[in-house]
Amino acid sequence: MKKIILTGDRPTGRLHLGHYVGSLRQRVELQNSGAYDDIYIMIADAQALTDNADNPEKIRENILEVALDYLSVGIDPDKASIFIQSQIQALTELSFYYMNLVTVARLQRNPTVKSEIEMRGFASDIPVGFFTYPISQAADITAFKATAVPVGEDQEPMIEQAREIVRKFNYIYGDVLIEPEIVLSDNKVCKRLPGTDGKAKMSKSLGNGIYLADDPKTVKEKVMSMFTDPDHIRIEDPGKIEGNTVFTYLDAFSKNEDFEEFLPDYSCLDELKEHYKRGGLGDVKIKKFLVNVLERELGPIRERRAIYEKDIPGVYEILKEGTRKAKETADATLKEVKEAMKINYFDDSALISSQTEKYGG
Repeated sequence: MKKIILTGDRPTGRLHLGHYVGSLRQRVELQNSGAYDDIYIMIADAQALTDNADNPEKIRENILEVALDYLSVGIDPDKASIFIQSQIQALTELSFYYMNLVTVARLQRNPTVKSEIEMRGFASDIPVGFFTYPISQAADITAFKATAVPVGEDQEPMIEQAREIVRKFNYIYGDVLIEPEIVLSDNKVCKRLPGTDGKAKMSKSLGNGIYLADDPKTVKEKVMSMFTDPDHIRIEDPGKIEGNTVFTYLDAFSKNEDFEEFLPDYSCLDELKEHYKRGGLGDVKIKKFLVNVLERELGPIRERRAIYEKDIPGVYEILKEGTRKAKETADATLKEVKEAMKINYFDDSALISSQTEKYGG
């Protein structure tokens, strides 16, 4: 069986460091590992419209932003197909068929759906499209027969629901669909990077993110205003590491060689943490170190982005070709699904022949 990856993001804004450590960085590693036969990376504009239906221009503008973010972090269009969800009609049709395999009660129990509804302030006015997102995601995954889905930890309930849909479909109609496996980062910190304000999740809507496209000045400003330990008032005060956003980011990004280059008084992050905990180390010093660490990571990303920004028509050609390949694959899966469901009336010569005999034709 082929090893296939399907993953993606909603184009509601530029991608940030939470996306990067949660999935983007890992996608590049998986892409370059040579372990997968096909990689599909989806710009999920149709899903983004489920709670942005009144602002389609926002989605339209951010298609390119997300594509540039993908290319700038190292997604290689020669190794991965980047495509636009709304241009693959088979995904909509698969979603419609899968709706018959899921109950309203099951959707209501999905923890990710519940938290997203709460975050957006929906009450009884939940758009149906948004509510049925797990079904749509199952269609996205199964259309490409993905065996692996690299996503953030908060998406685990969505992948499990996709697996349930696959099992039910295969039980009723025969073994057609593939159960996907979730691929999480090995680094626990990377599974959910907090916002700069210390809140549990970095989010475009909360305005607490550091974006991949941010310039050095903006990154520095955001880091210097970052949440630390509110009780660490004076330099000599002992400080807490737990819940300290600066150290969480250092856990996610710093390497031993960073200390040699930017903070030679310490050999590793553990030494820095121990000094902070016993007191005598100020927040400004560790924030300046984090700025350098992030610049080491973001510098090459900005450079690649600048190259692609000089050839926007070329970026759209990458999207067009990726979408063409994705459509071909999804259409083939839809054909198999319709055959299994026995709704391929015009392609079923045996059906036509039997009906002809039945009516004496």
